[in-house]
Amino acid sequence: MTPTRRQQRRFAFQLVYALSFGQNPSKDVLAASFDNFWAEEETDMDREQSYAWILTEGVFEHREALDNIIAGHSRHWKLERIARVELAILRLALFELLHMPDVPAKVVINEAVELAKDFGDDNSGTFVNGVLDAVARENGR
Repeated sequence: MTPTRRQQRRFAFQLVYALSFGQNPSKDVLAASFDNFWAEEETDMDREQSYAWILTEGVFEHREALDNIIAGHSRHWKLERIARVELAILRLALFELLHMPDVPAKVVINEAVELAKDFGDDNSGTFVNGVLDAVARENGR
């Protein structure tokens, strides 16, 4: 079975979120964690060819820059005060928004808002939408 991009985004979000509780992992730890969870997905797709890996790896390679963007666009919120769920969603969506130009901005934002509704609190979708919309407009997307 080949998972859809939506399923792979959800998987990437869950892994980014889970790994946010530790220190920034090495590439080997990231790959091992990914492979461990990916095996449970019952897919014939290799890690390297999966959209989930592209997103997960991209978030960890660009984490500092992504966090700087989040900090610059989340008014009245310090990065440390943003819930881990929203932070993981924003990191993932910002990577996709800024580094995956083939994916329309509206799709990225919609998918992120849906993740926020599913995993966050009542205000998560609005917060995520506001940050992503501002970044998209700023970047001409």
